[in-house]
Amino acid sequence: MNNFIYQNPTKLIFGKGEIARLPQLIPADKRIMITFGGGSVKRNEVYDQVVKALAGRDFIEFWGIEANPSVETLRKAIALGKEKKVDFLLAVGGGSVIDGTKLISAGLLYEGDAWELVLKGSYSKTVPLATVLTMAATGSEMNSGAVISRYETQEKYAFYSNYPVFSILDPETLYSLPKRQIACGLADTFVHVLEQYMTTPGQSRLMDRWAEGILHTVVEIAPRALGDERDYDTMSEYMLSATLALNDMIRMGVTQDWATHMIGHELTALHGLTHGATLAIVINGTLRTLHDQKHGKLLQYGERIWGITDGTEEERIDRTIARTEEFFRSLGLSTRLSEEGIGEATIAEIERRFTASGVHHGEAGNVDGAMARRILEACL
Repeated sequence: MNNFIYQNPTKLIFGKGEIARLPQLIPADKRIMITFGGGSVKRNEVYDQVVKALAGRDFIEFWGIEANPSVETLRKAIALGKEKKVDFLLAVGGGSVIDGTKLISAGLLYEGDAWELVLKGSYSKTVPLATVLTMAATGSEMNSGAVISRYETQEKYAFYSNYPVFSILDPETLYSLPKRQIACGLADTFVHVLEQYMTTPGQSRLMDRWAEGILHTVVEIAPRALGDERDYDTMSEYMLSATLALNDMIRMGVTQDWATHMIGHELTALHGLTHGATLAIVINGTLRTLHDQKHGKLLQYGERIWGITDGTEEERIDRTIARTEEFFRSLGLSTRLSEEGIGEATIAEIERRFTASGVHHGEAGNVDGAMARRILEACL
């Protein structure tokens, strides 16, 4: 294993009814801004629970953070927060609301434009942030990362600040989610694990087994999570799987990939495709294109997750990749660019962007513009 430092300061408060704990968790003297997306939290009664819990507290509300949070919207929140002298943020929503609020937390203490922070890539001087999670997918409730879009230039970049102070995870908040959102959340969770697992074999038995445990869980619960009768135990497993997939736990001392994510971000920036939906497409092209590089891990993954043990190694790898694609299809998601009307023009633009920025993604640092093209062509 490689050297590493691991610290995750976020306190998780998990279970039904835990939103009522908010007044004990937020200091009484704080001037709070509560951030929201659209109106779903009013329809599923999460809004009522939050407002009731914080009755008598000093807070303001900011609404309208998009599914792919834009700096254009977040600038407005930052301006309001500065005007009202906000010194505590509570993000109520899914990963996009939390991601956007992470930029707000930095922007409140920054004198320049918020997009400058995104281009810097990180900023550690922030207003304290906490979350009430209502959509399980990104793991943003227990990590320091965010992804921010700039609509006017069709750009989307990762940004890192501080971890949430605490996050409340009540599985009952997931009951009202549309099935497509759950499908994209399951895909997001699955690919988050693959990005940290599908690299080089033999680095850590422990990290491999932890990662495989999450993969097995997602495969097992997916049909029930998407079913008409959503039960508490299934949503509990789903919600916690999404958190553990990206809270840094399964990456300790091992190499990581993230090329699929970087390509997926460009698809979202250019076409507005939901993040989890982009991953369900691109990961298959990544595995097909880099199967020699990932040979050993693909064999291990195929055997341990899909039970594929017969045939030559190449046959087993082909069946493993096919089985992975079948899983995403079972969620009702597209697995080919052509299904989303995306073709050569987009591939050329993503190649151009990768080449112009000089990036080299992936565990081997070999996913540049030319390799991104090959991966995308394998997704057609």
